[in-house]
Amino acid sequence: MAVPYGTRFEATFDQVFPQGALMVGEVAPDMEYMSAEDKGRGRQAKQRVDERTGKRQWKVVVTDPSAEKERDASVTVTVLADVQPVPPQAVQVMPGVEVRPVAFEGLTVEPRVMGDRYKYQGFTIRATGIVSPQVGAAPKRAEKPQGEQKAA
Repeated sequence: MAVPYGTRFEATFDQVFPQGALMVGEVAPDMEYMSAEDKGRGRQAKQRVDERTGKRQWKVVVTDPSAEKERDASVTVTVLADVQPVPPQAVQVMPGVEVRPVAFEGLTVEPRVMGDRYKYQGFTIRATGIVSPQVGAAPKRAEKPQGEQKAA
C-alpha cells in the first residue's frame, strides 16, 4: 500500500501527548524564510498559510513530559487558525514560576524524515485550536482482551 507524500493522519491529544503538554513562550506567527538578500532589499516577511486549509499558521512550542529522548522533549505544534489563538491562563507552581498546561484540538500528524547529519523518523504536528486540558478526569485503564478471565 502506498501512502502519498504529505498525508496527514488524525490523532487524539492523548495519543500524541499521553502525559499532557506544557506551553513554552507565546503563540507566534509562523513566518516564511527570508534570505539576507531579501532583507537587504527591504522585503517584508509574510506569515505562512496552510496550503490545504488556507488558514494562517501559528507556532506553539511545548514541552512533552512523556518524551523518551531529549530531542523529542521540545515539540513545535503548528496551529492553523485565521486569528492568533489565545492560550489558557498560566498556573503558578511556586513564587515566580508559572506553567501553562495546554491541550490541542483537531490534531493531525504527518510523518517526516528529520535531522541533519543523522536522519530519524519524526512528525509535523498540526492542530486547529488550543484549549485548557481537562483536570480531574478519571485515569484511563487498560482493558483485558476478551477471553481472558481471572482465575478464582
